Amino acid sequence: MRKILVNLFASLLLLVLPVWLINSSSMLAASLGNEAVESNVFEAIDRFLTSIPNDYYTIQQVDKLKSISKNKNALLVDVRKPSEYNSGHIPGAINIPLRTLTQNLDKIPQNRPVILYCTTGYRTAMGVMSLEMLGYHNVSGFPPSIQGWKIAGEPLEKS
Repeated sequence: MRKILVNLFASLLLLVLPVWLINSSSMLAASLGNEAVESNVFEAIDRFLTSIPNDYYTIQQVDKLKSISKNKNALLVDVRKPSEYNSGHIPGAINIPLRTLTQNLDKIPQNRPVILYCTTGYRTAMGVMSLEMLGYHNVSGFPPSIQGWKIAGEPLEKS
């Protein structure tokens, strides 16, 4: 049941966050008196929302994550804080905390799959949406995240 709720929450976040961004950017643009900024942000978010695939950029099963990681040489990115990553992460994952994604774009390839995860799916959804809007069309999220990995009985690696 918890897994279903976590997945539902992550999916809802992908729908709610863009609306929040539209409202925030609208207020900022209005306060700056810059209608062009508002229009550009609206258009970018509209393009993003209308192009969301049926799976909402997600990988829901541990087996599918393992298969893509192995067969398609996917980069697995843990977007949690370094202390969380160091306490245990999915084997082979690198750590790029969510708040530093834009400063680490050089570590995120565009020519192979990239899969983000966190603890419960919340930061995953924000990271996927952000990278997709920056032109990374090879990014997916693993909303079961570290909790789903552990529930499936899979091992963790520690740094």
